[in-house]
Amino acid sequence: MIHAHYYLKLLRFVTMYVGEITVSEEIVSDSFLVIWENRKSLKDIANFDSYIYAIAKYKSVSYLRGRRPQNIELDENYIDMFIHTDTTPEEELISQECTRKLNEAINNLPEKCKLTFKLVREEKMKYREVAEVLGISQKTVEAHLSKAVKILRQILSSE
Repeated sequence: MIHAHYYLKLLRFVTMYVGEITVSEEIVSDSFLVIWENRKSLKDIANFDSYIYAIAKYKSVSYLRGRRPQNIELDENYIDMFIHTDTTPEEELISQECTRKLNEAINNLPEKCKLTFKLVREEKMKYREVAEVLGISQKTVEAHLSKAVKILRQILSSE
């Protein structure tokens, strides 16, 4: 049940860090193994979402430390806001163009802003949870999100 609920979310999250799907799958599997090994202490965990994302983050960071340094490109996880709507082909074309522009704008955000934006907006995490997962303050999360929204507004309003 936990695996079914968190697997895809963790896979997207880890892929944002490591950029390789096969490595991400291994890291997510290792994260579930840690949870299984610590299953007796799970009742003491106040916020399981933050706990599982923190495990995945630390596993990702450990993996990245083991690799030679290189520029890591965050995965382009597109938002498909129109997947379940009944639209005409013309509306669909316009929607696809708007979605493409939005995704392009999101992917051009600074890395910290992009990661924060995706966790809050796509993963529906609370600011407090994102702060715990990323190891930053809640005010920093708010600042990153505010900066991301401001940049997206500027980019999209100019088009």
